[in-house]
Amino acid sequence: MSQKFSIQKSASALALVFAGAAGTFIGVQSFPSKAQISEQPIAQLPAPIPSNVAPNFIATAVERTGDAVVRINSSRNTSRESRFGSDRVLRGTGSGFIIKSDGLILTNAHVVDGADRVSVTLKDGRNFTGQVLGKDELTDVAAIKIQAANLPTVRIGDSEQLKAGEWAIAIGNPLGLDNTVTAGIISGTGRSSSVIGAPDKRVSFIQTDAAINPGNSGGPLLNQQGQVIGMNTAIIGGAQGLGFAIPINTAQRIANQLIASGEVSHPYLGIQMATITPSLKESLNSDPRSNIRVQADRGVVVIDVVANSPAARAGLQAGDVISQINNQSIRTAEELQQALDASTIGSNLPLAVVRNGRSLALSVRPGEFPT
Repeated sequence: MSQKFSIQKSASALALVFAGAAGTFIGVQSFPSKAQISEQPIAQLPAPIPSNVAPNFIATAVERTGDAVVRINSSRNTSRESRFGSDRVLRGTGSGFIIKSDGLILTNAHVVDGADRVSVTLKDGRNFTGQVLGKDELTDVAAIKIQAANLPTVRIGDSEQLKAGEWAIAIGNPLGLDNTVTAGIISGTGRSSSVIGAPDKRVSFIQTDAAINPGNSGGPLLNQQGQVIGMNTAIIGGAQGLGFAIPINTAQRIANQLIASGEVSHPYLGIQMATITPSLKESLNSDPRSNIRVQADRGVVVIDVVANSPAARAGLQAGDVISQINNQSIRTAEELQQALDASTIGSNLPLAVVRNGRSLALSVRPGEFPT
């Protein structure tokens, strides 16, 4: 690489925790067998609910979707030596939801990662062996198939239309508590992977304060109409009300590729980039170790270019400021990444670049993300 630059985050050392329980053991709290329960007098009976009150929209949404939410158990054998012997089985639990009545299920990749066996339990108690059709580590999406017919399915919403403040409803199996429902709001959209502490992912997450816990991974996040708008994925450990879901539009796009071929192709440029902000501009321009000097007040600055990458072959250099991609104006690195994700590997992608005050027109052919 021609230039290295490290951008330090704020001092809060919060760890991202994926909400699946894969590879862990869940303990069960035990209570005394002869616990004494004293009866308390009832001060007042609750008033009857008037017949003209509208039904609870959360309950209605759950009724529409709950039957299509499943529990996913995964297990794998390990050969690590321990005092219990040389072999043991690691078990994990997650959630998923049925998108086709013939048994096609979506969940998180980390729920089934490394699993030797996958079993799926429906809400009605039936159990099936699950076949992993494919999983994508970059977006944390997996597709599973069970041999069944006439199954209930979820209704799919549009995550592009979400607004902060809208209702959000999560369904899943946290800590083995099947079909648990929690509710909150959409706290934000377009949260980049790097911002939430998952730089190895390529997702613009939905943020919600609906409670998400281990075992919720892969379960649906619903809007108030009961439509799936996201896939519950992660929380930030040590914080409250900070949960994250993969937008359903992203999950569906990835799932379609997994179902068709078992793998996903991701367009790749080979740059380290950052959104220009006043603080970043000042930091770059005042750092004696950096050769990058930024004049622009907005756009996406190239921090580094990977050698022999598509970006290097197109002539991009550290310090370039990208203002357009594919003839669309961009202001943030997240917008550039979204435009790249929507492109096709090998196609010509026009870039509008400013270098040392001069405007340049470049064309790059995205390659496939290296594994």
